[in-house]
Amino acid sequence: MTTLPEAKLYIDGQICQAEGGKTYDLISPWTGEPVGKAADCSANDVERAIAAARRAFDTTDWGSVENKDNRLALVKKLRALFEREKDRIGEMAVQEAGAARGAIGRAHVTMALEGWDDYLNVFPKVQFEKDYGDKPAFGMTHHRVARYEPVGVVAAITPWNVPLYVNIGKVVAALLAGCTVILKPAPNTPHEGVIFGELAAEAGFPAGVLQVVYGQDPALAGEMLVKDPRVDLISFTGSTAVGKRIMEQGAATLKRVFLELGGKSAKIVLDDDPNFAMSVATTALIFHAGQGCAVQSRLLVPKSRYEEAKAVLQGTYASIGDNWGDINAPDHIMGPLVNKNQYERVQNYIKLGQEEGATLFIGGKTRPDKSPNGNGGYFVEPTVFTDVTNNMRIAQEEIFGPVLVVIPFEDDEDAIRIANESAYGLSGGVNSGDFERALRVAKRIRTGSVGVNNGMCIAGDIPFGGYKASGIGREWGVEGIEEYLETKMLAWPTAA
Repeated sequence: MTTLPEAKLYIDGQICQAEGGKTYDLISPWTGEPVGKAADCSANDVERAIAAARRAFDTTDWGSVENKDNRLALVKKLRALFEREKDRIGEMAVQEAGAARGAIGRAHVTMALEGWDDYLNVFPKVQFEKDYGDKPAFGMTHHRVARYEPVGVVAAITPWNVPLYVNIGKVVAALLAGCTVILKPAPNTPHEGVIFGELAAEAGFPAGVLQVVYGQDPALAGEMLVKDPRVDLISFTGSTAVGKRIMEQGAATLKRVFLELGGKSAKIVLDDDPNFAMSVATTALIFHAGQGCAVQSRLLVPKSRYEEAKAVLQGTYASIGDNWGDINAPDHIMGPLVNKNQYERVQNYIKLGQEEGATLFIGGKTRPDKSPNGNGGYFVEPTVFTDVTNNMRIAQEEIFGPVLVVIPFEDDEDAIRIANESAYGLSGGVNSGDFERALRVAKRIRTGSVGVNNGMCIAGDIPFGGYKASGIGREWGVEGIEEYLETKMLAWPTAA
């Protein structure tokens, strides 16, 4: 296995080791063995990062509206450096996050960098001032102008599934808005955060504008950032349980929060879909072993075509066969689960599904033979459950693995009911031969994005986020940058 270089911290413009040179092992998802070392930050390291970010925001012109063109130029320079390092970043995604090589060109690297480009393209649309005109009051005429200013110090707490994509979604938006940023990547995947510090230093970012801190303890740095009054906003992507804890702990300092949380998204294939087989087949939950918050993990098909859907899935998964999980295969899009905890979690849900009475229709086995060392790694077969009812835990809870559940429905109203009977509301899809019918169904699903007849509802130039337990706020697009702005109203009397 490739050995990654030691991942270091980036604080106040300096790449550095953790206090006392403390490190921890990074474990390869492919082998279950160490693949590198990472700096293990202390509370003092986090304190230094917060102090640097606060000072840079309070005592420099980084965040001023008048400085926005200079910020844009630096962010563009940083983007060019990431393009130069694209191949190295792809290798990080493979070794740390367990990305299959065929997935690098999608969400892991290429699409992530395209999202960065989308931010640059929509940035001119962001309003930093808005004229509200005149209004008479108290015998005078008053002119009103809104000024949109950066919120301040932002802590970006990011997950391990597609680290670069989420890091870009938060860091680039916050920097463009004029905030200073403390990025805390997940302990499993620090390199795709560390490279932000490395390349920011090369690009010439002012000291304190960006910091990168993390450690083996997943909570230490995060809880310090959430509780500290010098941090103005928490931007978090991860589980709903942790999101709730962030809201609770941030309440004491009235912390602004952006939360992009879990999902259990439904894809509804209606009975009149002329591409029924294709719509069912493309729901196969393979990409990155199902480790995505917006994946469509509930497939809803009409009872009248349920057996047909099962046959399609059987053929689809048979055609995939064993063409997954090879670390060297350039066309594979599924590798291992990211770590031992996730590996065991998915196994427990597969066992639970059988105990609940669902039929284990496809897969379900662990595959340690897929590992390059022949007996390690965190591999679980692509899995499908049929005979699922929506009240089962495997239909309600986010598994975050390659596990698809297939649920039958009676008619459109029943499909809408099933889709909405979920704590989550992040994404989804509706397919029909009648566009107006599909659109009517899509409009009634309580979720943040819906692809109608395979419409691309998630992209870097449009807002993304969830309803209900799937989160608060929006990332990407103009709205993603505006999440990091405050509104200040200015008014003054004018001549009568």
